[in-house]
Order: sequence, then structure tokens, then C-alpha cells
Amino acid sequence: MPADKTERRDLHTLTRGELQELLSGLGQPAFRAKQVEEWVWVRNARSFDEMTNLPKSLREELARRCTLGGVEEAARQVSSDGSRKYLLRLSDGVSVECVGMPSRNRLAVCASTQAGCPMGCAFCATGAAGLTRSLTAAEIYEQVMHVRDDFNARVTSVVLMGQGEPFLNYDETLAALRRLNSPEGAGIGARHLTVSTCGVIPQIMRFANEPEQFTLAVSLHSAVQRTRNALMPGVRKYSLVNLYNVMGEYVSKTGRRPTYEYALIGGVNDTDAELQALCDFCEGTLAHVNLIQLNEVEGSKFRPSTELRAQDFVRRLANVGVEATVRNSRGADIDAACGQLKQRILRS
Repeated sequence: MPADKTERRDLHTLTRGELQELLSGLGQPAFRAKQVEEWVWVRNARSFDEMTNLPKSLREELARRCTLGGVEEAARQVSSDGSRKYLLRLSDGVSVECVGMPSRNRLAVCASTQAGCPMGCAFCATGAAGLTRSLTAAEIYEQVMHVRDDFNARVTSVVLMGQGEPFLNYDETLAALRRLNSPEGAGIGARHLTVSTCGVIPQIMRFANEPEQFTLAVSLHSAVQRTRNALMPGVRKYSLVNLYNVMGEYVSKTGRRPTYEYALIGGVNDTDAELQALCDFCEGTLAHVNLIQLNEVEGSKFRPSTELRAQDFVRRLANVGVEATVRNSRGADIDAACGQLKQRILRS
């Protein structure tokens, strides 16, 4: 009799040791574990029938005992710039969004680490609905593979800048990064894997001590404490002074240049005083400032700054020795740009 579906385990959740034990119990040689893992993690198999180098009897037994997890595409939108936004439904019915952004022979993916977000940033659509739950490492990883398969192209970089605060889901985020980096996974170079945090200070130092050279981005959005508290209430307890100090320690420990994300909001954080504070915060440090023209969010009182003002920021930062660029926002016409990810299709 087939095993009850509730008893079947997703192969993504098995450690190599557990997989070896399962296969050994089925009388299979040790090399089968590597074959199965390649189908699961590298080829992103959606059916046991695809595993053509396994005996048919083993495929049938695995199908009886296990599942391949997987995400179901609930909706997909294509931007005029070629970006694609996906609403993916997970096995428990929870939905999450991710974005694929092609450019020449490259494909970047913006993936989510949580369904929703608890941080409550005032200018971000994701935080408005709060947090549903954190994602597993496999659920983070499978977003990237879904985009890869839809574009039929190798993913060259991943940014964990979608829904959620990665450092409030630290262990699963790191496990996903390691699988994305692994040759037995997506095989993406560590420096092309970026984590974006609102500035959860204890986890920034933990991240600095990881052996891999993953890239760090910090959502700054203001170097004036009062403004940042209003814009980013979820990190109010982590002061800018402490953030400044921990970023200095991060650079000393890793030698890597972090990025500060700064969404320019007209009349809020684009004033002369805000610009001076940003220059003071960054001057003399190893940092790159990524200026983002605020993407409009339905119902929000905030409006973008002007392109002219963005260039003012670039020039003034350059004058104090800080490199800054204005990010070319992708997918704004399908609400796929920074701060716009909000699940418009709820679970059925």
C-alpha cells in the first residue's frame, strides 16, 4: 500500500546522511545518493520519472516514500524591460514573490527569505501586511531554480532583497546561500550572492565571521536617527552609532566593501541636512552607496525624489571619497521593483 502523503518527506529536507541511510535501507549502492542529490539540487527535477539514471523500481519506491517539494506558480507577470515577477505557492498554501532580471547574458534573481515581513518599513509594500512565516532554505533555493528554469538560463547572481528580513531567518538564509554557492547546487560564486538587511546588528557580526565571501547590503535610507526611526521602525533599537561601529568591524574582519541602500524620498531623506548626514556617515569608510529612486507604492504618502537630486547625492558623496550609483530600477511597471513586492493574489 502506498505510504500516506503526510508521511512522505521532501527530499530537499534530507541531509546527505539521511538520504544515504534511506537508500541503503532500500538496498542501493552508496553512489545513488549523489545521483539523487544532482536531480534534486542541480537539475531541479519536478518528477521522479525524470531521474532516468535511476532504476525504475527505485524511482517508484522513492515516489512512494518521498516528495520533491517544489513551488507552484500562482501568477507570473512580464515587465516591458524583460523582468518577470512570480507569485509562487508553497506546499502549505503560503505564497511568496520573487523576480528574475535578465541583462545581456546575465540573469539576476531577487528572492525572498520570508513570506511577508515584520520590519514595517514605512515606504515598503511588503511590510504593510506583516509576517506570515519564515521560509526554509529549500523554499528560498527553489525560488531561484524556478526562475532559472523559466528563463532556461543560468542564474549569475542572487540578491536576497525580496520579501522579509534575511537576518531574522539567519540559519535558513545561510543554508540557502551555501546551497546556491555549492557546485552541488546552483554553483553561483559567493561574491555574486548578496544578503540585504535592515541592519540587525548582532547578525551582521555573525555574518562577518562566516567563511564564505558572501556580499552584504544594508538598507540605510537615512543617516539621521529620527528620520530612520520613522522610516524603519523595525530597527529602531539598533542605533546608527552602533550600526556605524559594527560596519567598521565588518570591514576590518572581512575586507569586503558593503553596500548601503538608500531610497530617495522627496522631502523626507533627500534634503541638504540628510545629504550631509549621509556624507558624514560614509566618509572615510569602505562603502558603496546604492541610490534608489523610490518606487511608488499604492496608498503610500511618499513620493520619489528627482533625478537631478539623485545626481546631487552622487556628486557630493564622490567629493568625500564615497562611490555612489543610481540603481536602474527593474520591473516597476509590474510592481516588481524595490519596496513593491506585495502579494496581490492570496491563497485560494
